[in-house]
Amino acid sequence: QVQLVESGGGLVQAGGSLRLSCVASGSIFSDNTMGWYRQAPGKQRVLVATINSSGSTNYADSVKGRFTVSRDNAKNTVYLQMNSLKSEDTAVYYCLLQMRWGDYWGQGTQVTVSS
Repeated sequence: QVQLVESGGGLVQAGGSLRLSCVASGSIFSDNTMGWYRQAPGKQRVLVATINSSGSTNYADSVKGRFTVSRDNAKNTVYLQMNSLKSEDTAVYYCLLQMRWGDYWGQGTQVTVSS
C-alpha cells in the first residue's frame, strides 16, 4: 500500500514564499514521477509541476519562474518551493505519485495567499 503525506501549507501574504513537502511510503517503484496539482474552490484540479526519477521537470505556465519542483529519491520525497505567491495561487495542493501500475494522491494541503 502506498501513502503520501503532504506538509508545509498555510497562510502567506502576496509576494511571500512557502515550501511544500510530500513523503511517499510503501511499495515505491524507483521509476516514477512525482509532483503537485492544485484545486481552487469551484474549479478542476490542475497540474502545477512534476518531476520524474531522472530529474526532468514539467511546469504549468502560470507558475514558471516562480515555483520550483525538486525531489530526494533516497527519501521518496518531492518538494515544491513557491516564491512570489499571488492570490490566484490559493488552492488545495495535492501530491501525486505516478508508477507504472497506477496513480496515488495525497490528502491535500491548503495554501492561502492574502492580497
